[in-house]
Amino acid sequence: MNYIGSKNKLSSWIVEEVENAVATPLFQLTFCDLFAGTGIVGRTFKPLVKKVFANDVEFYSFVLLKNYIENHQEISSVEKYITALNNLAGKKGFIAEEYGENGKAERLFFSEENAKKIDACRQQIECWKTSEEISEELYYFLLASLLESADKVANTASVYGAFLKKIKTSAAKPLVIQPAEFIKTSQQNQVFQEDANQLIQQIEGDILYLDPPYNARQYGANYHLLTTIAKYDTFAPKGKTGLREYYRSNYCKKREVAAEFEDLIKQAKFSYIFLSYNNEGLMPPEQIKAIMSKYGKYSLATKNYQRFKADKTENRNHKANQTIEYLHILEK
Repeated sequence: MNYIGSKNKLSSWIVEEVENAVATPLFQLTFCDLFAGTGIVGRTFKPLVKKVFANDVEFYSFVLLKNYIENHQEISSVEKYITALNNLAGKKGFIAEEYGENGKAERLFFSEENAKKIDACRQQIECWKTSEEISEELYYFLLASLLESADKVANTASVYGAFLKKIKTSAAKPLVIQPAEFIKTSQQNQVFQEDANQLIQQIEGDILYLDPPYNARQYGANYHLLTTIAKYDTFAPKGKTGLREYYRSNYCKKREVAAEFEDLIKQAKFSYIFLSYNNEGLMPPEQIKAIMSKYGKYSLATKNYQRFKADKTENRNHKANQTIEYLHILEK
């Protein structure tokens, strides 16, 4: 999934820096990814540590984490159910009507065929769950597979803050449900869907990894349609893009982010804290250093990398092609 702030290209560097900072071998330690998103960092550490805690307040993320992090053992009959989903005929439902081509709402997030296929698949997955034909593990595996596959044929530049005026080439391709494969491990892991500053009061461990939003873009708005597919609930979509009510993070608010961040650091009952943040974030590096230094030994690692672009058009103005990723390190 092409995701704002994804650490896919940085995950090996993060592991390296964590290993350099932490004296104890990783397999003896617990790891918490508090703003997990699609779970890339948690997935990377999953086979390396004793246990992973992963959290994100967004429901689409919770679904992905339930599969990629919490699922850890072989699930039977996966191919049977993936094949069954791919063999389904499309069915006009909420997604097709509100977000599909030729739907009543005239939103062009998906082709007509793909929107109907999403409806059919989502309804079938819920039917299997309601009838107790499938386990919770398989339920989240299938939901994650649907979300990942639907995202690949979405008619957007990348995020769901807008749809394109015409169906692009990749969005015209038929939706094919690909299995959302997860790493199999012996240990059990735990996933949450909580406000980070609330959850931090209830958990403790060894390594705390923080990757909060950097700027004013709210993830709940940018990925609202993934939550709508995941929840498949009934509501009145608002505006041109069919927004639903969504959580608004204080980490996206310039006046509140520093106080929210310091509260989190202060409450954290973890031996090591690692914060990913870039040079274009709401909090400057000096402010982060000042806050973290109050609570222990502070250090910093940096890396240049290609910035995220929500589209690839040449006429969009970006501050720079590259950005600097900061990994702020605190030993409490």
